[in-house]
Amino acid sequence: MDRVVLRGLRAVGRHGVLESERRTGQPFGLDVALHLDTAEAAAGDDLAATVDYGALAEELVTLLTGEPVALLETLAERVAAACLARSGRVLAVDVVVHKPRAPLTVPFEDVEVVVRRVRA
Repeated sequence: MDRVVLRGLRAVGRHGVLESERRTGQPFGLDVALHLDTAEAAAGDDLAATVDYGALAEELVTLLTGEPVALLETLAERVAAACLARSGRVLAVDVVVHKPRAPLTVPFEDVEVVVRRVRA
C-alpha cells in the first residue's frame, strides 16, 4: 500500500480537560498517513484518482481549531474519520496528535496520541 503523508500541521486549539486549556488555547500538531493505492493516479497524472492533500490539510486544521474536546483520543478519532470520509480511495489512516504544551508537572518534549483506523 502506498502512503500520502501530511506531517507537522499546526494550529492553536482549545482542547483539554482543564478549564484553563479551553480558555486560553495552546498549540497542537498533527501528522496523518493515508494508506491507498496511488498507481492509477500516477499512471493518469490525475488528482481525482488520489487524495487532494491541500484540501484535506485545510479540513484537518479546522478540526484542530474547532469545537473543543476533552481528550486527544477524541480529537484523533475525528481526524481519522475525516480522512477516511475524504476519499473512498483511502483504505487506512494513521493519525498522530501532538500536544507539546500539555499541563504536565515534569519536563517533557511532547505528548502524542496515535491511532490507526481501517476502512470497514
